[in-house]
Amino acid sequence: MLGRIINKVRASLRALIIIICIPLFMLAYFISLIFRKHTKESAFKLRRAYVKLAWRVMGMRMDVKGQAYDGAALYVSNHRSFSDPIVASLYVDAFVIAKAEVSNYPFINKGAELTGIIYVKRESKESRKATRAAFLDIIKTGYNVLVYPEGTVNYEKKTLPYKIGTFIEAAKNNIPVVPIALEYKDETDLWKVKNFVTQFFRQFGKSRTYIKMEIGPAFSDTDGELLKDKVEQWTNERLSSMQKNWSSVFTD
Repeated sequence: MLGRIINKVRASLRALIIIICIPLFMLAYFISLIFRKHTKESAFKLRRAYVKLAWRVMGMRMDVKGQAYDGAALYVSNHRSFSDPIVASLYVDAFVIAKAEVSNYPFINKGAELTGIIYVKRESKESRKATRAAFLDIIKTGYNVLVYPEGTVNYEKKTLPYKIGTFIEAAKNNIPVVPIALEYKDETDLWKVKNFVTQFFRQFGKSRTYIKMEIGPAFSDTDGELLKDKVEQWTNERLSSMQKNWSSVFTD
């Protein structure tokens, strides 16, 4: 009972700090625009500063391998929790493709809109088409895009089959695809509770959240199906390696 109370108090304090810091960071940024223009680079810098603070506040501890690709690329990652983009954003500057519901998430939505996000209604063919056009334009102008091709959060040992749409576009347009493998140590980190606030308290009520992330090599192919298979295979191999003798969820 005492442990549950401590966890609730801890999560409440963390949420309060994060909520307070969002308008403060944004206010400081808008004041800085008196002296300089708003650019994608300055927005990414704002995001990294905020994410770095959020990491510390939420007790996130990372083991990271690999480096970002030297050039514009499509990054694709497996999807475990709402915190996944926060994990990746300190190491990869990218516009994130996210489901439209993210616009309703507290803490995340306003900062995401300012620093680079592409919303997609997955049930809408027109929205998916517009999203593909947007991500191509962004990459062609020299910036990265990050997508979660499973299409939803997944708490199985391996990835769900990756959706092929973005891989076909990458293959057609000779865009390098860089996989990210992401794993959490504890079962409470997996987004099994669909309510955002409930999941926040579940995930960040404990003192530490342990995460492993690996950024892979760039893959390319003229065949979208083969490109998808290469990336999916690499990701599952890395997830298996991360889980071994570490994860309390995916034990053999």
